[in-house]
Amino acid sequence: MSLMIAITAVVSGLFHVVLFSSTVLLGASGIVFMMIVLSSVAGMKDGKIPLTLILVIIIYLGGEILSVGSKDGIAHISHILGGICGAAFGLPRRRRLINF
Repeated sequence: MSLMIAITAVVSGLFHVVLFSSTVLLGASGIVFMMIVLSSVAGMKDGKIPLTLILVIIIYLGGEILSVGSKDGIAHISHILGGICGAAFGLPRRRRLINF
């Protein structure tokens, strides 16, 4: 879990520095989004995508995608990258467990 948190923090931090170098990144909201998506992926059974994962992607990540570029002081790209990291950590692991 610590490794996933560290990777998510580094990925979102690097993207933020590259895309928005004039602003400061503060907080762990990207890591929270990673854990939200990761917990939704954990609900997979028999290779079926759970409804919670679909709703999280549509509601939370969809809202963040629509909010990118707004001047509200929130690092929406960190939320999006956290969700992508959560899916990247959870989906391959679930596939390996299903195949055994």
